[in-house]
Amino acid sequence: FLVLHFPVFYKEARVTTSSQVSVFIGADYLITLHSGELKPLVKLFRECQLEEEAREEYFNQGAGYLLYRIIDRLVDYCLPIINKIHQNIEGAEDNIFSERRADTIKEISIIRRDVIAFRRIIWPMRAVIATLEPKIRRFTKMDMAVYFGDMIDHVDKIWDALDEYKEIIEGLNDTYNSLASIRTNEVMRMLTIIATILLPITVVSSIYGMNIPLPFQDSAHPMAFVIIIMVAIIVSMLLFFRRQRWI
Repeated sequence: FLVLHFPVFYKEARVTTSSQVSVFIGADYLITLHSGELKPLVKLFRECQLEEEAREEYFNQGAGYLLYRIIDRLVDYCLPIINKIHQNIEGAEDNIFSERRADTIKEISIIRRDVIAFRRIIWPMRAVIATLEPKIRRFTKMDMAVYFGDMIDHVDKIWDALDEYKEIIEGLNDTYNSLASIRTNEVMRMLTIIATILLPITVVSSIYGMNIPLPFQDSAHPMAFVIIIMVAIIVSMLLFFRRQRWI
């Protein structure tokens, strides 16, 4: 009796979950129990129903060979999901360095969730498949060592790809955080400069707005004097900021 888990990607929810396959195997029988979400397993069953050649190929070599074909198809079914994750990573990388960064952190989080879920599914399956061939050897007439070795190699490649994607997505997340921090600092710098320039102007306007005698208040154009003072303050502060390389 075996219990295996394989990833299933739901396009609508954009989430990867595990689908369980339970297997009973004996000398002349093989029973699988599953929810029908794994398309390769459903397709293989239909082939056996409709095609005589498929039945002869799968059944004449014993239950062990049929189990190998089932697991091999399900392992290969993981490859399109891996490719989809790779495409999503490339898209997120392009968005990071473009101006359209509104939903980038959400995309990165979704990809990271898929990678973590995929790793959680593949990790226990590696150990099960690696030790499976000696246990089912008595259920087939063929030497299955080469076949299972090839399948284990596919599982290892999937695991290595997930390790690589995990490192890439962590790097992209750090890069996005760095760019977001730089952008925030730029915005805060500009706002600070604007507030610093407006502060003395506000003080001057407040002083000349009071009902007390002040210089040049009795001149023909008192507001012109105030405006000149404000313009002089703005120009001098901008020149000072420019000399300090703050702007």
